[in-house]
Amino acid sequence: MSHGSVHAGAGSHRFTLWAPEAEAVDLLLGADPEAAEHIAMSRTEGGWWAVEADPTPHDGRYAYSVDGGIPVPDPRSRRQPDGVHAPSQLVDTAAFTWSDQDWAGVTLEGAAVYELHVGTFTQEGTFEAAIERLDHLVDLGVSVVELMPVAAFPGEHGWGYDGVALYAVHEPYGGPEGLARFVDAAHAKGLAVWLDVVHNHLGPSGNYLGLVGPYFTDQHHTPWGQAVNLDAPHSDGVRAFLLGNVRHWLEDFHLDGLRLDAVHALRDDRATHVLEEMSALADEIGERTGIPRTLVAESDRNDPATVAPRGQGGSGGLGLHGQWADDVHHALHVLLTGETQGYYADFADPDALGKVLARTPFFHDGTFSTFRGRVHGRSVDPATTPGWRYVVSLQTHDQVGNRAMGDRLHHGSSAGRHAVGAALLLTSPYTPMLFMGEEWGASTPWQYFTDHEEEELAESIRKGRQAEFAEHGWGGTVPDPQDSATVEASTLRWAEVDSPGHAEVLAFYRDLLRLRREEPGLRSTPLGQGSLTREALTGGDGAEGGELLTVTRGEVQMVALLGGGNTHEVAHGPGARVLASFGGVEQASGALRLPPDSVAVLRVGER
Repeated sequence: MSHGSVHAGAGSHRFTLWAPEAEAVDLLLGADPEAAEHIAMSRTEGGWWAVEADPTPHDGRYAYSVDGGIPVPDPRSRRQPDGVHAPSQLVDTAAFTWSDQDWAGVTLEGAAVYELHVGTFTQEGTFEAAIERLDHLVDLGVSVVELMPVAAFPGEHGWGYDGVALYAVHEPYGGPEGLARFVDAAHAKGLAVWLDVVHNHLGPSGNYLGLVGPYFTDQHHTPWGQAVNLDAPHSDGVRAFLLGNVRHWLEDFHLDGLRLDAVHALRDDRATHVLEEMSALADEIGERTGIPRTLVAESDRNDPATVAPRGQGGSGGLGLHGQWADDVHHALHVLLTGETQGYYADFADPDALGKVLARTPFFHDGTFSTFRGRVHGRSVDPATTPGWRYVVSLQTHDQVGNRAMGDRLHHGSSAGRHAVGAALLLTSPYTPMLFMGEEWGASTPWQYFTDHEEEELAESIRKGRQAEFAEHGWGGTVPDPQDSATVEASTLRWAEVDSPGHAEVLAFYRDLLRLRREEPGLRSTPLGQGSLTREALTGGDGAEGGELLTVTRGEVQMVALLGGGNTHEVAHGPGARVLASFGGVEQASGALRLPPDSVAVLRVGER
């Protein structure tokens, strides 16, 4: 059924609300709920309530009262101009001005993704300011921009994973029109746009869904609060709410894809999982419009069925197009930092890096996980789910921001070590994803921040994070999430891009992304047909020997020296050509001279 917040304009308007357990529902027109005009709504089919009314004298502001309760925003509100606790405002998404009629889209296969947070990507923290940086992303060589959540959340600043108005666009970023302009501008420059959406829970402040209908269940729980009701009585309306949200973003805002947060927390015991319904919906929209739509899941289950093709009769997978594979990040992190606490412990296995970079995205593919205390994961068949279906990273908002100080991987290591990590990522058989600022070795951390007005909630978050990191052995004071200085510290400093120490890293990232597009060995060597070797070197004159890493994919080879006290010489065959290098690598007389923490990418076969 269409919903009241979809269309706006002068004259009579049909408002609808799904509230299947309600005895009475009132529509409240006006920005001030205490002075609002109350209009009784009528029950219709399927638990919906409806009424015709003229919102024009009230500036399009409206709210609902269920069974005489407090005024609540529209669960499908397209705009919350006065915050998530205030009345909603009508938005006519069909009236947006678009210039992307010739946009053909970007497929996941061959893509390179760039994750950014609108509020800290620029000093202004808006869609308009982010548009001004799109040329940087084009020059970098990525093809997809993945926006962290923009669904309306409390306050001005936040990560967005505590969103409560899942159809609205965060007002401080620029609201719904700002998002539409950003997507249109990105398409004009050849960039696809994905949006990170959170369907598995709502934030603790401004969550009024439970006052409207049976959106949540006590049958399951998540680490973040109540679980979404997907299979209890009246859950058909909840599923329609989530599926409508997918359609809303992909159609109303022309988005090319969605990253689905923590799908393992979407507990669904029905024969057809809601994720399978989402993937079918995205495919239908893509086929109808001729523009591919991509759904990428974040899941900690290490289960290739997430991206296996949908099947009939209970066989097959969920049919999502891609999924994050954090095991690749963990293996790279241990290699480059030496950290082995917590869930990194198993990745100190000498075989971990070679396994995840050459054979499978899941180190735990039916093996014992010491962190979980049980066997975890399932093996991957590259013929069913090829490598490009797995999105992998060197850094993400999660892996950086969930550290006590929000320090990035390169903050504790040399630029050369960072470059080695980038080369391992960008020569891998997977779809690579960069986190904003990574490409130039940004000096800014990425820390956790919130802007809750409830002091009790804010204090519980402060204490909770302090206690959590103390358990992981991090001492000292964790940055206050409620302090504006935490936001400022996490905001990118674009003046760094061309400065010494940063410009060289950026140039190397550009070279690597260009090679991914141009070199057949990197584009088409299937998962399982490449190789990675590690060799511990013996140093001379008492110097540390370091470790030699060699990755081969088709006719492309990456050679890196991590650590060591001396330059190391590596022979190569005749005709080998250096395509990109970092750290002072030299080529002469059939060999490479690799200083400590340096890397080179070569073509070793004929072309």
